[in-house]
Amino acid sequence: HVQLVESGGDSVQAGGSLTLSCVASGFGERDYCTAWFRQAPGKEREAVASIFTDGDSTYFADSVKGRATISHDDTTLYLQMNRLKPEDTAMYYCALDLAPDLTWCVSGRWTGEDFGSWGQGTQVTVS
Repeated sequence: HVQLVESGGDSVQAGGSLTLSCVASGFGERDYCTAWFRQAPGKEREAVASIFTDGDSTYFADSVKGRATISHDDTTLYLQMNRLKPEDTAMYYCALDLAPDLTWCVSGRWTGEDFGSWGQGTQVTVS
């Protein structure tokens, strides 16, 4: 049973940086795709970034490209956001899918429904 627990959300000033963490467990030694999504009040959920098992294959949404870095180690997924903007304010969620397809994982052509496991979210507020 996959479990995901996010942390690191905070209230920061515009132009600042933040690193979100997502501790993952229960997925064994399998290929996987992990992703960060975010949802602001009154807006649809938005994909932010994804990373495949190899740690090198990644995807970034245009809204964060050049300002975000995604990485992971054996147990934790990270999202570092720099030059934060007020429009980055949202609840951030990590998600995981046990998908062996690298091309799919970094295509960005997926939705939240494609990911079977989710964390509870961590709030980022930029003012």
